[in-house]
Amino acid sequence: MGDRMRDISRRGMIGLGAGAAAALGLAACGTAQLDGPSRGGGSRSGRPGAPKHPARPIGDGSTAYTGKQPNQPKRPEPLEPGETPPQFVIFSWDGAGEVGTGLFDRFLQLAKDHDAHMTFFLSGLYLLPESKKRMYVPPNNPRGASDIGYLTDEHVKATLKLVRRAWLEGHEIGTHFNGHFCAGSGTVANWTSAQWRSEIDQAKAFVKEWRTNTGWTDLPALPFDYEKELIGGRTPCLLGQNNLLPTAKELGWRYDASSPGGRQRWPQKNQGLWDLPLQAMPFPGHTFEVLSMDYNILANQSINSTKAPSYNYPAWRTQATNSYISGFKRAYETNRAPFFIGNHFEEWNGGIYMDAVEEAFKHIAREKEKGADVRLVSFRQFVDWLDVQKPEVLTRLQSLDVGQQPAGGWKSYLGGQAA
Repeated sequence: MGDRMRDISRRGMIGLGAGAAAALGLAACGTAQLDGPSRGGGSRSGRPGAPKHPARPIGDGSTAYTGKQPNQPKRPEPLEPGETPPQFVIFSWDGAGEVGTGLFDRFLQLAKDHDAHMTFFLSGLYLLPESKKRMYVPPNNPRGASDIGYLTDEHVKATLKLVRRAWLEGHEIGTHFNGHFCAGSGTVANWTSAQWRSEIDQAKAFVKEWRTNTGWTDLPALPFDYEKELIGGRTPCLLGQNNLLPTAKELGWRYDASSPGGRQRWPQKNQGLWDLPLQAMPFPGHTFEVLSMDYNILANQSINSTKAPSYNYPAWRTQATNSYISGFKRAYETNRAPFFIGNHFEEWNGGIYMDAVEEAFKHIAREKEKGADVRLVSFRQFVDWLDVQKPEVLTRLQSLDVGQQPAGGWKSYLGGQAA
């Protein structure tokens, strides 16, 4: 993250030009809703603040059980026969570390302003001091190795504070694993299911044992049981999903967001987990589409540079913003497929992608605030909704292609499905 991750060649994703390949299989990594008619999936039920339940320390006190997570949507309910499905939009963040840019705080505040929720895929190493890096034993890589580097102690502390705040404000804390190996013989693409288990166990340990690993006593515990909180993740560079899934299923995860590129359709399950991929979305000015992640837009604009000449920035910012908005509109006006957007807390190309994400977020939130049943939610909140829908309703939704409107309108299309 930050100036620690400017060498994007390490990500194994440089050289993207144009074409359909640009939309699939490549993603860098590192570092809300209107309450539809008494439906769950995005609006918070209270105000941010400390948990009301007395904290019960877990292990060394790095984490604690504090009761049910605050600021959650109303309980999700099955769609009624003929009811129009909500438009879900899920913003997620890979790495989720604070490196002094203020971006984590910026987007927490944005979500709070619009009564929205997000998913933060935390890299476990971001809670491990560099002085303790040899505690990390990455599969097929040297002890202590990491392609994203380690945070300074001050940035680890800042990350702890923001992760705590994020959970209390209703957001989900998933995982982005640890060392982010995308190339060479140690790439996560080659890891076995057993090696993924080792990586996950270590990622969880760095979260659950940060107090022991740092020696710090002046910070409060993370207010959740990470064994129960963690139900999904996104792999580095969207690699290695096939061997990850058996382990994820064994651990009781409910979804995975690591597919190497998908389309704007209703999701299905893969090996028992909801498969929630980044999606190909319209790319204004081009005949091909681009994956719904900041880095993939960058790779089609400045190719292999994160600091291109600044005269390009205004047009690129507008193009990125309009790409996200076009993806949202296509789904909202047709098949209502959930829209998944992936991001990094990075200031690539002068921060234009952060600006584009914010503008797109505000555009979508305005639709919600004007009365549309648009739900800005976390992945956890979305799968909560999926899991209470009738199988025959999901089958009908899944049969709709990208940009396909339901035949005869929603009332007719879903009218024959049992409540």
